[in-house]
Amino acid sequence: MVNYSALQNGSDVRGIAMEGVEGEPVNLSPEAVSDIAYAFVKWLGKRLGKSPSTLKIAVGKDSRLSGPSLTEAALAGITDGGASAEDCGLASTPAMFMATIFPEAGFDGAIMITASHLPWNRNGMKFFANGTGLEKFDISALLETAIEEKSVMQRSEQKQFDIMTPYAAHLREIIKTGIKVKRDRPLEGFKIAVDAGNGAGGFFARDVLEVLGADISASRYLEPDGHFPNHAPNPENSQVMEIARQMVLENGCDLGIVFDTDVDRSAAVDETGSILSRNRLIGLLAKIVSESNPGCTIVTDSVTSDHLTRFIEGLGCVHHRFKRGYRNVINEAIRLNNQGVNAPLAIETSGHCAIRDNYFLDDGAYVAALLVIETVNARHNGQTLSAMIKELKDPLEAVEYRLKINADDYKRYADDVLREVKAYLPTQAAWRMAPDNYEGVRVTVPVHKGWFLLRMSLHDPLMPLNIESDLESGVDRIYTELKSFLKSFPKLELPK
Repeated sequence: MVNYSALQNGSDVRGIAMEGVEGEPVNLSPEAVSDIAYAFVKWLGKRLGKSPSTLKIAVGKDSRLSGPSLTEAALAGITDGGASAEDCGLASTPAMFMATIFPEAGFDGAIMITASHLPWNRNGMKFFANGTGLEKFDISALLETAIEEKSVMQRSEQKQFDIMTPYAAHLREIIKTGIKVKRDRPLEGFKIAVDAGNGAGGFFARDVLEVLGADISASRYLEPDGHFPNHAPNPENSQVMEIARQMVLENGCDLGIVFDTDVDRSAAVDETGSILSRNRLIGLLAKIVSESNPGCTIVTDSVTSDHLTRFIEGLGCVHHRFKRGYRNVINEAIRLNNQGVNAPLAIETSGHCAIRDNYFLDDGAYVAALLVIETVNARHNGQTLSAMIKELKDPLEAVEYRLKINADDYKRYADDVLREVKAYLPTQAAWRMAPDNYEGVRVTVPVHKGWFLLRMSLHDPLMPLNIESDLESGVDRIYTELKSFLKSFPKLELPK
């Protein structure tokens, strides 16, 4: 019997959907997906105060091999629950969110079948209701219902709905509005390449950029292929971004855009070959939003660089460094706005980026549209995107170690480690506790011109350790000092 609670991954559902990898048995079966979709109908009816028979729910999928069977199961679960189900086919996660926003769509809720950049045998479910994503506690409630109430998976005819056409039109209008020189085809004369990683992002090249006049001939991997034969669809991956860099330089592109599988994350390369991801993407977007929001607060996750903080402060803005997890970052920005703080941007180093003007939806295509706008407008001013962040320095050295915890109660063990590190910190004259830290232990090490952050992973029995330094061999020195203490924890696997 499937342990449904084990399928929870924060505010998403994730699991193994296909056989083929040794030691990874299927736990996200069509039956499980049907039960969870059935539970979503019950949850949504209560949330909106509506009878299930009046609910309309959309289902979309990315390019994963298990997508068709799991989509069919989700549609069956919805109809079993008494609601109307409509199949949106290949779609992006942000488009499925917008299915609950666009008046012409009129959906009460939506389910996206995706597992982002995870390997081919994985899949998952994301849920949207009336213009918002579900929270962690909502997913827990869904899975509790799925345990107690089962779908019978009766097949019935479902309608088809094309969500990508209005979504692409929405993005085109954003670009046309944002570009200062007004033309029907404002991207004529610009060569923009998209690397969709064989996920769902190919539409952005064909249905957005090309329609607006861009030359997309250098684009790669636009066709959906759930084997992901060319590279991992992950804009946080440095090798993927180097491939994109070569794509731009070899073809003389004005801009390169990289999407993850379901297009809720993106990164870019400008015409000079400068990679715009992680801290550099955050800095660029902070620069963009600060122009219309002077003195605003930029909310990020916990692993951002000290150089980024100095850059944001140099813009006259406030850097609010919060926790990992895209829902954590988004919810913190929403909380700050509700308190009267002007916080228009919430972004993780992974590329999840949500902007207040776009419903605080983490939308990689919306971010790409903003970068296209800035590329065109910068050209008219004789600038490049990277020139906009020339004051943002990169650390000389940076590393992330992932320390495995070999303990059954790994969360408690991690808490013990963090508590002991905090107690140990005052004994180290060269260490300083970083101010305003919300996750784990962040320590500045001025003597090595660097810092480290040790925290508990959101979902796995791991303790990620991030270290940065502006000195040669500075990372090794910081790690050596910390490792001498961490050796006292035998259930923590330390890299040599």
